[in-house]
Amino acid sequence: MNDVHLIDHPLVQHKLTLMRKKEASTNSFRRLLNELSMLMAYEVTRDMAMQDVEIETPLEKMTARVIDGKKLVFVSILRAGTGILDGMLSVVPGARVGHIGLYRDPKTLTAVEYYFKMPHNMQDRDVVVVDPMLATGNSAIAAVERLKELSPKSIKFVCLLTCPEGIRAFHGSHPDVPIYTAAIDRELNDHGYILPGLGDAGDRIFGTK
Repeated sequence: MNDVHLIDHPLVQHKLTLMRKKEASTNSFRRLLNELSMLMAYEVTRDMAMQDVEIETPLEKMTARVIDGKKLVFVSILRAGTGILDGMLSVVPGARVGHIGLYRDPKTLTAVEYYFKMPHNMQDRDVVVVDPMLATGNSAIAAVERLKELSPKSIKFVCLLTCPEGIRAFHGSHPDVPIYTAAIDRELNDHGYILPGLGDAGDRIFGTK
C-alpha cells in the first residue's frame, strides 16, 4: 500500500502481541503501550531535520548534530491518543503538544469534534498525529482536515493498528499523509472495530470497561 509504513521490528511486534491478549491488565497494557510508542518514535522521526551546533567535549571542541524538538508537534486525538503521546514525549521531550477532542457517533460512526488546541506558528512545524486505532478512519480524517487549515510543514499519522478499510478511507481523503503502524489487521466488523484487533484501546488504557 502506498505510503503505509509497517513497523515490524521484533520488539514492536512482541509488545503488540502481549497487548492484544484479553487477559492483559490495565497496568500491563498501559506500560506496554508506552514502551511500544517509544520504539515506534524512532522510526517515525527517522527523517527529522537536524542542525549543526558547536559543543565542547571533555577533550576538545567539535561540531555535532542535534534535532530541533520545538519544531515538532505531537497531536493526540483524545482520549486514546494520550497513551501513544506519553511514550513519544519520552523520546522527544522538547516537542510541542496539540490535542483534538473527537468522539465517534455510535449510530453513524462519524467523528464529532469537541476540543481543538494547538501550539502557535503551526506553519513552521512538523506534525505527528497519534491515535491507537485507524479503523473506519473517520476520526483521523477529521483530525487531519482541521490540522491542514493551519498549514503545517508536514503531517504524519501514527497508530498501533489499522486495517485495509481504514487505510483506503484515510488515503482517499489524505493521500499526501503517510501512515505509520505496527500492524495491518484483517478487517472491520459491523460495529467499526478492527478484527482481530485488541478491543477498545481507550477502555483498555484507562480501565473504563
